[in-house]
Amino acid sequence: MRAKYICLTILFLPFVIHASIFSSDSIVHPEVDQNGMVVSQHYLASSVGAQILEDGGNAYDASIAVAFALAVVLPRAGNIGGGGFMVMYDEKTNKSYSIDYREKAPALASKDMYLNDDGSVNNKRAREGILSIGVPGTVYGMWEVHKKFGSLPWKKLLDPAIKLAEEGFIMSPFMVDALNKRYKKLSNYKNFKKIFYKEYPVQMNKRLLQLELAETLKIISKKGVKGFYGGEVADKIVTDMENREGLISLQDLKEYRPVWREPLKGNFKEYEIITMAPPSSGGIHIIQMLNILENFNLEELGHNSAAYAALLSEVMKFAYADRSKYLADPDFFEVPTSRLVSKQYAQAIFKKIKINKVTPSSEILPGKLIPYESEDTTHFSVADSFGNIVSNTYTLNSGYGSGVVITDTGIIMNNEMDDFVSAPGVPNQFGLLGGEANKIEPFKRPLSSMTPTLVFKDSSPIIATGSPGGSVIITAVLQFLLNMLVFDMEISDATVVPRIHHQWVPDILFLEKGFDINHAREIESFGQKIISSGPRTSLESLEIQNDLFYGFGDTRRPDSRAAGY
Repeated sequence: MRAKYICLTILFLPFVIHASIFSSDSIVHPEVDQNGMVVSQHYLASSVGAQILEDGGNAYDASIAVAFALAVVLPRAGNIGGGGFMVMYDEKTNKSYSIDYREKAPALASKDMYLNDDGSVNNKRAREGILSIGVPGTVYGMWEVHKKFGSLPWKKLLDPAIKLAEEGFIMSPFMVDALNKRYKKLSNYKNFKKIFYKEYPVQMNKRLLQLELAETLKIISKKGVKGFYGGEVADKIVTDMENREGLISLQDLKEYRPVWREPLKGNFKEYEIITMAPPSSGGIHIIQMLNILENFNLEELGHNSAAYAALLSEVMKFAYADRSKYLADPDFFEVPTSRLVSKQYAQAIFKKIKINKVTPSSEILPGKLIPYESEDTTHFSVADSFGNIVSNTYTLNSGYGSGVVITDTGIIMNNEMDDFVSAPGVPNQFGLLGGEANKIEPFKRPLSSMTPTLVFKDSSPIIATGSPGGSVIITAVLQFLLNMLVFDMEISDATVVPRIHHQWVPDILFLEKGFDINHAREIESFGQKIISSGPRTSLESLEIQNDLFYGFGDTRRPDSRAAGY
């Protein structure tokens, strides 16, 4: 990887770090420190994680503290009412691990639960309100990670989140804007309105207090998972479900368990990629696309050239076509993982792709298409001085989830049931169809694009990355990895350069604003329809090199920040 110029006097002149180890032609510079790094979508949560590291905690401790802090300061996606995936490397055991704490469908869920009498899909019921909620997994996921790898007391890891909820924090312009834009929808939910819309429009520089959430966090701090999946918090969740004709029962909560899954592993050039297996679709398709792309001379094509972007677009089409047919919860559907990530399968696809030639999506693989996914997820990456590293993506699904806040708890609940296919073969509001494999079934986990990923070189972890963005997550992570591993960019430059996205159907290549207009016109001349789009992802990444930690929070979401110590 690229060389860094390290000043030998950094221990005596810390300010020299920022002047001596960055490429002079870098667009922007990352945060850099010597003992650890935390990168998340909110600066307050990143600071919480860095403080845990400074207090002697490991990367797992910091990750748990960040997860609970984000539930307070980033309520649109940070959560205790949702779920997600964590990929990690543990230095003591010299092994990689991953945990699936994705939400599950309640026992009373059924495949036709969102269908109207005429067979059409009731999208509002699937995406808003009490029936859109899956059984949450975040609290149990963090508990399991702490039980296996934590070093500091559980209570200490929740204390910062409790303080932020109890004493409040100043809402950022980005958060204020997000709330005001969603007022029409979210103000219909009285418990949500009571907390977040005490006045409307929401004003900048106002302090947000979440006293009910603080009390809930105190219970979880004292009782662990029993304080969420049982006792008074569980009773309040079930009471709201019964009063509003929801589906989650006390038995659903008591029986929820996360799953430790074997991480998915692949190789690209001299690097090893460690990522999340199904029910995340992201890991499989990251490895699949890298396997295809290693057959091309990407450096010769040039970064974000017309030929390069068109090539990535072709590769993305093949991956997303496979995603529509073969991906689902592996506990309910036999996912052909080994075939999808095999070098032989990649070779077969490679032979179908020609530089500067566009293949219509209809000619790649006719079949069932993919459902809409919300872009309001969040990711954080953490590394410590002990050699441990964590990549975590979790979500409520839509921004602020279902809109439902459980009475007297401050818990915003997910609307993750919409990540299932409501009706195989029936188009949703975006004209997309879904596959039979991802149909709604009791206790099943919905398919996801979340892609927490680690990169190793010479058996040591060097990169942790991931992003929110729904179906766009996979392509964002892919391009970041190519920027780092092929084009040798600084971590900050690899993050901020314009990205592209193609998901097979619709047959449109999305180019982020800022993409070279001349290259865009050339891509159109190949026969590919293009659309200019705004930012939809937010990579939160770190790199370890030469005994230093580099972190960069994606400026596409302005509250993102790296914090080291």
